[in-house]
Amino acid sequence: MNQTCEESEDFKYLAYKVTYSVVFPIGFISNSVALFVFLCRTPEKSANTVFMTNLAISDVGFSLTLPFRLVYYFRGGQWDFPDWFCRWCVFSFYVNLYTSVLFLTGLSILRYIAVVQPFRNKSLVTMRRASLSCFAIWIFVACLSTPFLMTGTSMRHEKTRCFEPGNNKSWKRIFILNYVGVLFGFVIPFFIILICYGCIICKLIKGEYSQTMNTRRRAVYMIAIVLSTFLLCFLPYHVARTVHLHAKVLEKNCQVIEFLLKVLVISLCMAASNSCFNPLLYYFAGETFRKAIIRRAPHQRTFSSFKQSGRQRQSSLQKSRRQSFTSVHQDCLPCSMNSSCQVINKKKPEGCKPENQCKLSDSEENEVVKDRSECIE
Repeated sequence: MNQTCEESEDFKYLAYKVTYSVVFPIGFISNSVALFVFLCRTPEKSANTVFMTNLAISDVGFSLTLPFRLVYYFRGGQWDFPDWFCRWCVFSFYVNLYTSVLFLTGLSILRYIAVVQPFRNKSLVTMRRASLSCFAIWIFVACLSTPFLMTGTSMRHEKTRCFEPGNNKSWKRIFILNYVGVLFGFVIPFFIILICYGCIICKLIKGEYSQTMNTRRRAVYMIAIVLSTFLLCFLPYHVARTVHLHAKVLEKNCQVIEFLLKVLVISLCMAASNSCFNPLLYYFAGETFRKAIIRRAPHQRTFSSFKQSGRQRQSSLQKSRRQSFTSVHQDCLPCSMNSSCQVINKKKPEGCKPENQCKLSDSEENEVVKDRSECIE
């Protein structure tokens, strides 16, 4: 490998600082809220809920490592934490990346069964099978990502480095692991997703889908969000990583390697942002999650009705007060003030009362004057 190529770190560190500063608060907060809703506010759990819960756990776990990455890049590439934690941060990135891919694939298969095989849905899809599938995904991805635990910190330019391969042996190991990850973590799942969504779209176009419009809409939302996540987050990263590793191992021109590194940095930032897309999937494609959110925010639903009922009560109160004042005016007005209204007010059982028996407040007298002027008009 060409050791004379000195890669510029300014662009890489700036891109990572900006990306992680945005991804951390959004990804951590949104996925933590989703995890709380799934675990504590969702009474009716389903196989979809199981997969979405595990997806949220994966995103929260990865988000918790981002502050330490930010410290590293703000320190100019100086790792101030233990060596084992550097290994764990690298390991967690790949675990999050590939568990996200496989959990999204599982959700796509569930949607395929619900749409294309609706009569077999209840017999094929169960909570137990979903839980076992998620457990198998965790074990499978953890085993494939274990080699990344072998690469820890290294010394370069009098700084303790992390997230950077230190020698030729590390680059060659990553080169081999790359193809394993691309095959099992992207190519195969992506083809499965394309087949599932192709069958779903054909079913919807032919009009053979007998479910409600709401279920149709959720299927469309899932297709849009999952395909967008794959095309924007996962596809560019795997292509850029493969090309860059080829250039490094085959010792290409330094300018070519530096350009490919910049492309890889941008694609890695996009891959890290996949944790911000998943909450959109929970809300738009998960009926149970959306209902739980609405139940937890009743004030949003009842605020307008609260104002409307308040207006109705205020209107009824004003009408009642007006009727009460009218009654008082009719029964307790001196003859001098009520004489002009006697044509309208024909029901006066007690007739006109003396002025010393009519003690009205200032506001009542103003109302009397107003009513009197209306009578005159």
